[in-house]
Amino acid sequence: MASSVSKNSSPFKIVLGSSSPARREILADMGYEFTVMSPDIDERAIRREKPEELVKALAEAKAEAIKMKLHGDDSARARPQPTILITSDQVMVSKGMIRERPKSQEEAREFIKGYLGDKAFAVNYVLVTNLSNGASKGGWDIPEIYFHHIPEEFIQNVVKEGDMTCVAGGLKLTHPSVLPFIKQLVSNSSKQ
Repeated sequence: MASSVSKNSSPFKIVLGSSSPARREILADMGYEFTVMSPDIDERAIRREKPEELVKALAEAKAEAIKMKLHGDDSARARPQPTILITSDQVMVSKGMIRERPKSQEEAREFIKGYLGDKAFAVNYVLVTNLSNGASKGGWDIPEIYFHHIPEEFIQNVVKEGDMTCVAGGLKLTHPSVLPFIKQLVSNSSKQ
């Protein structure tokens, strides 16, 4: 399913290969016009031991799935405008364990409690593919996140709401109510 979000026109078409509301929000806040396509892949079927390898493999699989969808779309071939595909994935790593999107409220609660007064790594990989010529580039951003104590009452409320825990690691770090519990964020980026 594809949907369009319009703000400012750009010299190229952007396809966001993600169903993540947070990723849509980032591009929309930047003023880009883009189309959203869900890759519809089974992310749990793709496994890697290292978090960096996992997020890269997931972003690449999403790109391949979207390219296959677009390949069968006659209107995609008829577009004279260059098209950029953006796919990505993120996991949190806490106490040496990879934390993807929690499967239950209990798992979300467990993930968040694991951050109490500790640090975690948000392992992000973004892949940008030029659909006009097939070229692609990707890179990682792996910030270290140091947490203050997170009160039990806050954890219970966040888990009950649900919309803040349906992300990798079980806690939407960009939500204003979470910011007071983040002591420090140290960014570490690299390119492929």
